[in-house]
Amino acid sequence: MAAVKEQSIGDKLRALHALQQIDSKMDEIAILKGELPMEVSDLEDEITGLKTRLKKLENAVGEIDNEILSHNTNIKESEALILKYEKQLDNVKNNREFDALTKEVELQKLEIQLSQKKIREANIARDTKKEALDAIATKLNQRVKDVETKKVELSKIIEKTEKEEAKLLKESDKARKDIEDKLLVSYDKIRKAYRNGLAVVTVARGACGGCFNRIPPQLQIEIGVMKKIIACEHCGRVLVDESILSSKEG
Repeated sequence: MAAVKEQSIGDKLRALHALQQIDSKMDEIAILKGELPMEVSDLEDEITGLKTRLKKLENAVGEIDNEILSHNTNIKESEALILKYEKQLDNVKNNREFDALTKEVELQKLEIQLSQKKIREANIARDTKKEALDAIATKLNQRVKDVETKKVELSKIIEKTEKEEAKLLKESDKARKDIEDKLLVSYDKIRKAYRNGLAVVTVARGACGGCFNRIPPQLQIEIGVMKKIIACEHCGRVLVDESILSSKEG
């Protein structure tokens, strides 16, 4: 990179002000895009989380269905055993066999009651998880629609501004070549310190154009003659006179 040619203070201030004007226009484009990129990213993260929760609930419902199936199988097996034992009761030879078979029938009836109880509990749990699953599925569908809407909105803004943004980036790079590195470092540092990105501001109605604090009359005169770079004592922004656009040489 070629060294920046020797400049007067006035030239340096004009170069800084010109760079600020370009960067402010790029800031306006960023504001036009607004929070959309962040909103799209947040929605995509939420969609990923909802899909994970949906999958877990679907697995949980599947496990409950398997549990219910298992209990129903147990009931059928117990019913089959009861029929078997009841047929055997018709052919018992003594009280001991009768008592043993009767006890087995009662045990199988208890098994059926226990399985039926487990099925009722499982159905309640299944209904609860199904409700949660349906609610998440509804929310997921809405979020998918939301992110698609945001993406379309963002793409339209990008399409509308990308040419202007590319042009401004070239202008910014070109303007930076006319400014010495030390000033650029300070300029970038000040820009990052403020949300509006203003590092170079004009003095308007006797006040700093950045923080709006009053500038002493003597300092206003010094700013106007552009013999040195002056920063606002309150906010640190570089101060330039309103006449800078029409002035020729400092």
